[in-house]
Amino acid sequence: MTPEILEYNEKQQDIDKLICDVLAGEIDRALPGAESKIWHSHPVWFLDGNPIVGYSKQKPGIRLMFWSGADFEEAGLNVVGTKFKDASVFYSDSSEIKKVDLRRWLKKSKTIQWDYKNIVRRKGKLERLA
Repeated sequence: MTPEILEYNEKQQDIDKLICDVLAGEIDRALPGAESKIWHSHPVWFLDGNPIVGYSKQKPGIRLMFWSGADFEEAGLNVVGTKFKDASVFYSDSSEIKKVDLRRWLKKSKTIQWDYKNIVRRKGKLERLA
């Protein structure tokens, strides 16, 4: 875990900190070559400059978001974006994290990707990456 992400997690309340620590650990293990950093004020992991997964504190809890998750076809990712291809889930307690599901989603995140890295250059148009 990068120092910046560790600092982000440390700033959370106890319950949320535990959720963040579990998520960061699982993401780091599943995406060992990914770049991770604080992006738009929350932790995000990138593959080849493309945002893949991240989490943030929101009113309903800690939101785990996959940028291309709408195409994972996973019922557990039940908050699907309307403008882009993102999908997410909220956690209010670390016991809600089903690691089997999380690991499957992380595996899919490596192969199912939309090109967010070049979205500005393409004037908001997303293209599927191979």
